[in-house]
Amino acid sequence: MNLLYTVLAFALALGPLIVIHELGHYLVARLCGVKVLRFSIGMGRVVWSRRFGRDRTEWAISILPLGGYVKMLDSRDPETAPIKESDLAREFTRQSVWRRIAIVAAGPIANFLLAIGLMAALYMHGVDEPSARLRVAQENSLAAQAGVRAGDTVVAVNGSPVRAWSELRWQVMHAAVDKADVRLALRGAHGGTYGATIPAAQVGRLDVEGDVMDGLGLAPWRPQPRVQEVLAGGAGARAGLQAGDMVLRVDGEPMVDGIAFIDAVRAAPGRGLQLDVERAGRVVNLALTPDNDGKGTGVIKVMVAQAPEMVTVSSNPFEAIVRGAERTWDTSIMTLKMIGKMLVGEASWKNVTGPITIADYAGQTARIGLVSYLQFIAFISISLGVMNLLPIPVLDGGHLLYYSLEVLTGRPLPARVG
Repeated sequence: MNLLYTVLAFALALGPLIVIHELGHYLVARLCGVKVLRFSIGMGRVVWSRRFGRDRTEWAISILPLGGYVKMLDSRDPETAPIKESDLAREFTRQSVWRRIAIVAAGPIANFLLAIGLMAALYMHGVDEPSARLRVAQENSLAAQAGVRAGDTVVAVNGSPVRAWSELRWQVMHAAVDKADVRLALRGAHGGTYGATIPAAQVGRLDVEGDVMDGLGLAPWRPQPRVQEVLAGGAGARAGLQAGDMVLRVDGEPMVDGIAFIDAVRAAPGRGLQLDVERAGRVVNLALTPDNDGKGTGVIKVMVAQAPEMVTVSSNPFEAIVRGAERTWDTSIMTLKMIGKMLVGEASWKNVTGPITIADYAGQTARIGLVSYLQFIAFISISLGVMNLLPIPVLDGGHLLYYSLEVLTGRPLPARVG
């Protein structure tokens, strides 16, 4: 059942992106007066088709589900060369170089426009995300050395405002890829603002393929460890923990949040711990001995609050479109930078994601919810647009390079060059 769900999520994500890409080529070709012979979803042998319109364009579904194409009247291919004298003016190669550029570029541009539209819609709807409020910085981490304090909120990175954790991480990722300073503007938990800078020399050593936030020692703020549920028969129940208890200290060590408490429990299988908990306005002392799960990890069968603080990020229609365009541009540039790093050996080629991995991500995000799934589709659409613009002969970018050389030289290039 999970496999079927993943396959369906993948098909619903990639299928429309291919259709949008090819529709870009098709619509601009028609606008430029070029005759379109076939619009195919999929590659290889046609398994279904119907003809519509004045030109009797064939709309087809082909046997291989990945990809698609628009076949135009083109004298370079014997199968698509014009037969009627009246069709010569509608043949692709007889169009001006700028029309040919527009037709080829329309596919990737359609993917970028779709991404902008999806992101704008999400910004207008409002997206619930972890806030940019910070957990206590890891001891001796880069953030701690820069003076970042627990409970404070990042409001800008390198002058760019941030409203949520995803925006904070995105700006830090940009700085890591560019090997630049990370200049944080923070709002204190008790008022006031201050700045903290992590130098480029240290940022440049971060692993951009890993968790850059963890590399800096930054993590989202989480609430204090309040017990939500105590399961019968567990070490927590035997120790006397109750729902609503707030764990203040373990063996005298303050517990800043639920993660800290969970870590303390996991590190003490079979070892007694002294707990100070707040219950109904007073402090209660409890003796807790975590059970051993058989793998050397302590367990007490207690559910503790650990979800990060959430904020709703929303925008008015105009701002949403601007933010959608900015995010699409930033993501495109980031993709190109990562490709550049892979080419020079600074990043691994394992970051090139294949269909199976994309399908897995599609299934995971679809299970999380519609917002996450639409965000995933937007990022895949951007990736599809960027990859098609690369100057590789079989891709749109290869054709654009060819036509750009024609613009520079002022005359068509020899056929053997194309």
